[in-house]
Amino acid sequence: MNGDERLISASESYENAVFGGDTTATETGHHDLDSLEADLALARGRLLHADFLHRREEDPAELPAFERAAELYARLGDAHGQSQALFWLGCFHQVVRDDADTARPLLQRSYDIARQTGDALTLSYAVRHLGFADLEAGDAEAGREKLEESARLRRELGFLPGLAAAQLALAQLAFEQGRDDEAAALLAEAREAAARSRAHGVLAWIDAARVRI
Repeated sequence: MNGDERLISASESYENAVFGGDTTATETGHHDLDSLEADLALARGRLLHADFLHRREEDPAELPAFERAAELYARLGDAHGQSQALFWLGCFHQVVRDDADTARPLLQRSYDIARQTGDALTLSYAVRHLGFADLEAGDAEAGREKLEESARLRRELGFLPGLAAAQLALAQLAFEQGRDDEAAALLAEAREAAARSRAHGVLAWIDAARVRI
């Protein structure tokens, strides 16, 4: 059900409970509203994270939004939603708080659930950020393998903006490791994917990287 339908269902549950005398009707209503609240919390947290990426200022509402989403999805038994929320929690701690120790188990749990549920998109995000964690820890080989897995998943999904971002990360790593020709080729592929999908934000990242590579 979409958001409007879940609100209507909750209202009907109230009517059935109060006027119809159905003592179990509110269970359905609470479930519908928990599901809606989880989706809203996740969506709000993602918007706040986008604001952080532009402003580089933490919004105190971002972490509680992702925590609430994770709590509700777990209560609902919604593995797909839980995997997404766990990824964003891990991403928050890794990107906003620069706290790899807190981020890694959240990202790993997201990755594990996404694999179990066949959620390739969330898997591509989780493994990408696990790759960044490996690179930060000094394990370049493991980091590269994970970034390559993310790129492969996104290519298979046809997720061109995400593929461009993945190729950019691989290009930057290749440049840091002295593989200049490979870095240039990856950067060109990244720019093509970003241009095809009109991902202007990613194009800006790529153009900034081209100055350094």
